[in-house]
Amino acid sequence: MEFPFDINQLFSERVSILDQTIVAGRKAAGRPHLQAHIDTVIDELGKASAKAQQLPASITSASKLQSQKHQLYLLKNREMNGGRGVVVGFLKVGYKKLFLLDRQGEHVEAEPLCVLDFYIAENLQRYGYGLELFDFMLQHKKLEPLLMAYDRPSPKFLSFLAKHYCLTPSVPQANNFVVFEGFFLNRSAGQLRKVPLRKPDGEIKPYSLMEREVVHQEQRARPWPFAPPHSPQRSVSSQLSHSLSVGSSPSRLPPRAAAALAPGGNRDQSPQSPLIERCRERRTR
Repeated sequence: MEFPFDINQLFSERVSILDQTIVAGRKAAGRPHLQAHIDTVIDELGKASAKAQQLPASITSASKLQSQKHQLYLLKNREMNGGRGVVVGFLKVGYKKLFLLDRQGEHVEAEPLCVLDFYIAENLQRYGYGLELFDFMLQHKKLEPLLMAYDRPSPKFLSFLAKHYCLTPSVPQANNFVVFEGFFLNRSAGQLRKVPLRKPDGEIKPYSLMEREVVHQEQRARPWPFAPPHSPQRSVSSQLSHSLSVGSSPSRLPPRAAAALAPGGNRDQSPQSPLIERCRERRTR
């Protein structure tokens, strides 16, 4: 892919590694116009990759690279374009936490290195550039391709993996990622963690332990107004209901209840009745 500026001035190495800083070399550091050219290269590569994969939008751009902990390997050819160089393609990788299905159909949690985007310019394909770029990434990461996951690989990319790395067949997954035979066998127990099945939702229990005990007491006995005056059921229910009522503290009594307890107030009205009614209303709700 050609650009109207000097690619060799932006990228000093044949394969440049870009991350959140998006600084390719010392030449671009502190020079805004060179940094803007690097952003343009990444954006145009992302658009070309999305078009080749028939995606509705680019998944690689300079702004996304700045906000994500991914790495982008960019391959150039120094001699082409009159010595100004051309960009051959790029490979973007990053670690992602995935929930995968193993061969037994059990859910496994893993965080492998994933290939997120891979593109070689159409006019430069079938020259070995893709294999060179992929091998460079594997050597830099010191990783085998079998232990990686691949995000929505195109049929062409799957053929590439099968031809050069014998990665076939894949283990079917419910998401867009693809893993191959041996992915689960070649990992230690610390790298994979089986996800337990989710328990079915049980009965909703909105009460606290004390409130549930009050309910159980009242369910085992007759309602306290109808129990004998000095029965244990009446005394326990009355005391617990009074202690759990909202505003049972003397400092939190509502105005009407406070007036009833004040000297000269209405002594015919029981001071516990509005509190107990409020507790019953809470349990009813």
